This record gives sequence, structure tokens and C-alpha cells, in this order.
Amino acid sequence: QVQLVESGGGLVQTGGSLRLSCAASGGTLSRYTMGWFRQAPGKERIFVAAITWSGLITRYRDSVKGRFTISRDNAKMTVTLQMNSLEPLDTAVYYCARARIRDYMYTEPLDYEFWGQGTQVTVSS
Repeated sequence: QVQLVESGGGLVQTGGSLRLSCAASGGTLSRYTMGWFRQAPGKERIFVAAITWSGLITRYRDSVKGRFTISRDNAKMTVTLQMNSLEPLDTAVYYCARARIRDYMYTEPLDYEFWGQGTQVTVSS
């Protein structure tokens, strides 16, 4: 079992930045893709960004490209989402997750097995 704990959320004005962190424990992240998802009130959970074990392959949803950057530190078992130029539409609970199967890039929530409890990000206009 892998435990994932997110941190770094908060309230920020439009155009501001936040840095989300995800710390893993109790299991392995070796060769697993890690992802960030978000869920706004009344909406489904959607893909934001993902990164493979090597860090060589990353994926982003179109609306965050050029603004968000995902990275990972395998030795520290952490994953980070740097969010710049934040917009009100970025407001959501953000979740960190570990993929279900090793070695592949995934962008669908069903392809992820372990999830954190989420951290709230609120962007005011």
C-alpha cells in the first residue's frame, strides 16, 4: 500500500502561483507514472498532468500547458506540481495519484490505483 499526502494548496489571486507537493510512503513508486488530477465542485475528476518514472515523458491537459510543470524526485519519493499564471477555472481540489501498472503513461483516473486526500486550490478573480 502506498500512502500519498498532498500539500501546498491555498488561496491565491488570478495570475499568482502555487507549488503543490505529494509525498509518498509505505510502498514503491519505482517505474510507476505519477499523476495530478483535480475536481471542481459538482464536476468529475479530471487529468491535469503526469510524469513517468524517468521523468523523460510528461503530459498535460491543454488548458494548463505552459503554465503548470510536473516534476518528481524519486530518491525523496515526492512529486511536485508548479502552477503559474493561475486562473479562477483552476479552482479545485487537487489530487496526487500513482498509476496502477508500471512503465506506461496514463491520463485516465481509472488507470491510477493510489490517491491522496487532496488539497484545495482556490483562485480568486
